[in-house]
Amino acid sequence: MPFTDSFFALYRVYARKFERHFRGKVTLVPTVSRPKDAVLLSYVTHPFAITKKELDRSPHTNPWECLIIAEILLEQGFAVDVIDWTNTTFIPKKDYAAVIDVNQNLERLTPFLNERCVKIFYITGAHWRYQNEAEQGRLKELKERRECILEPRRQMNPSNNIEYADYASALGNGFAKDTFSYANKDIVNIPLLSAVLFPSPERKDFKNIKKNFVWIGGGGASHKGLDRVLEAFAQMPEYKLTVCGPVATEKDFVECYKKELYETPNIKLSGRIDVRGEQFKKIVDNSVGLIYPSCSEGQAGSVITGLHAGLIPIITRQSGVNAEPFGIELKTASIQEIIDAVKRIAALTDDELKSRSLAVWNYAQKHHTKEQFKESYASFMDKIMKEKKI
Repeated sequence: MPFTDSFFALYRVYARKFERHFRGKVTLVPTVSRPKDAVLLSYVTHPFAITKKELDRSPHTNPWECLIIAEILLEQGFAVDVIDWTNTTFIPKKDYAAVIDVNQNLERLTPFLNERCVKIFYITGAHWRYQNEAEQGRLKELKERRECILEPRRQMNPSNNIEYADYASALGNGFAKDTFSYANKDIVNIPLLSAVLFPSPERKDFKNIKKNFVWIGGGGASHKGLDRVLEAFAQMPEYKLTVCGPVATEKDFVECYKKELYETPNIKLSGRIDVRGEQFKKIVDNSVGLIYPSCSEGQAGSVITGLHAGLIPIITRQSGVNAEPFGIELKTASIQEIIDAVKRIAALTDDELKSRSLAVWNYAQKHHTKEQFKESYASFMDKIMKEKKI
């Protein structure tokens, strides 16, 4: 069942206890019976201390992921303690049946756990070493190409979570999972949910928007390939690009790409944007495709948002999303490859563009919803509980 108002009311009761008494830990118990055991969830606590209205306004997926995982555990009869993954001081005071952690708490917590406690790694991105080297590689290439020295913004701290995990799940298309293959652990792929849905793109005017594209991303513009996209569109004045993201906060990037961002007629910087707002809806209604040549992700929420808006993806496999058969997967993400991909999409007939856009939207509706996320993660947890007889 979908996340319900009644469950949210339950969370709010325990959120108040969290705010007043638990000092960083949320405690939830099932209402139908006495808990058969307890599970520790190390992810985020803020979803339990906000209103449902505030939650519905959030563009991020992690509050929903955490709430839904807690809901699954409650429905399975477990009590649930929730801490932030950044919490480095929490010490378990009870015997947990399982611990689910999103980053690097498994190593720290293991000495305090009983021998039967099942340790589960919730993987949301590529292995830290892969990601760090990938971003550094992008910045090195940019320095050589354009003589710009940028601050790395997506570096991760070292983590040995996979070595301590008994089980693991990974968001995405298998890319992130593959970066952990050296550990020889059984890792199950889980599809990322979307925090926002859009109506069918069937009424888009594909004839008049076929040369309009959008880049959507968060922090780390070069990591997410915006530098290459800007340089590509600067060479294609007949094509339009709208940039959605907090690019202006990255002063070194803005200094390097001031001309493209502010002085190039076919490129518009919309900045940080509410994906639920009318401005964003207008942008996607007037765009045919999404370009996102990231070098390392788990499963990019911005790409999933684009799929739900019917945008045909031009993306790297490292975005964590499969582009084919309706989009184009960038192999090298070079400027020339981006140019070629944009022109290939724009050269399609109006009917083919509409067909692909609808296929993208239908795929997102089937695979990237809260309901599908819940079904997939519940199945993952059921398997663990049966194997471990918990």
